[in-house]
Amino acid sequence: MAGRFAGRCAVVTGGVSGIGAGIAARLASEGARLSLWDRDAGTLGDTQARSRGATHTVAVDVADAEAVRDAAAETARAMGRIDILIASAGITGPNATVADYPIDAWNRVIDVNLNGVFYCNRAVVPYMEKSGYGRIVNIASIAGKEGNPNASAYSASKAGVIALTKSLGKELATSEIRVNCVAPAAVRTPMFDQMTPQHLDFMLSKIPLGRFGEVDEIAALVCWLASEECSFSTGAVFDISGGRATY
Repeated sequence: MAGRFAGRCAVVTGGVSGIGAGIAARLASEGARLSLWDRDAGTLGDTQARSRGATHTVAVDVADAEAVRDAAAETARAMGRIDILIASAGITGPNATVADYPIDAWNRVIDVNLNGVFYCNRAVVPYMEKSGYGRIVNIASIAGKEGNPNASAYSASKAGVIALTKSLGKELATSEIRVNCVAPAAVRTPMFDQMTPQHLDFMLSKIPLGRFGEVDEIAALVCWLASEECSFSTGAVFDISGGRATY
């Protein structure tokens, strides 16, 4: 299939639902070969079946460093290379004040949203360095810039993703690997089911456009960052927040 991603292998974490699934679908429509990483083995199997085996899948918890390393090795063996990483897997955690935030929930959010992105970035870089090309796009959040009340773990984890992106982008700046992240405002996905109605109302009230984002809108930006066209940007944060971003 012709397209700007023809011949490229793209790993998408959290790739069977929400933003990850939307990005994966657009990458595939433009010629990319996909390797989807997700914890949901059943849905991964369904996705692979629908693609008639064209989509490679790995059942992996991104919070497990060893499992992520093995997933990268498996993908490279099966696909021959890793050109693109979209680090999209994430969880919201509960809505609670800092004083009442459960410590186990805090640790899980940080493990998935920040440590998981670190593990995935770390695992794919050697394969990109070997081939002399790579694009990494980490999914952060406007919460990582502004801090949402009653969502301290999520906000802190996404702030960490932004800093990680900036650090790695600078480290690889003299190579042909570009590392950027996007900071969406709220996008209506199944993750909304993890949030209280009050928190959803708060997030909507902060968006000047007066609506939540659409998955296709995020996918359009992410796929440009994942393409060869994104040649002079690295270590950067791209807002897609309906006007919410203030810096």
